Amino acid sequence: MVHIRFEGRSYDIEENQLGVTDGMNDKSVKERLAQHFDVRSERFQSYVVDRRPSGDLIVRPEAVYG
Repeated sequence: MVHIRFEGRSYDIEENQLGVTDGMNDKSVKERLAQHFDVRSERFQSYVVDRRPSGDLIVRPEAVYG
């Protein structure tokens, strides 16, 4: 499962629906997400891809404190 926080909303999408496979690097995951949401890949440039022990991915904006 890929959990995504994008534009203030949360999405849960199966890996196969996005074309995400095991071992895919962060850049490739972000490119697949950009294709899915029909936006330019730069929109996900500052996003963080968190790989959980369960195999799930969490994709979220980078946290900014200050």
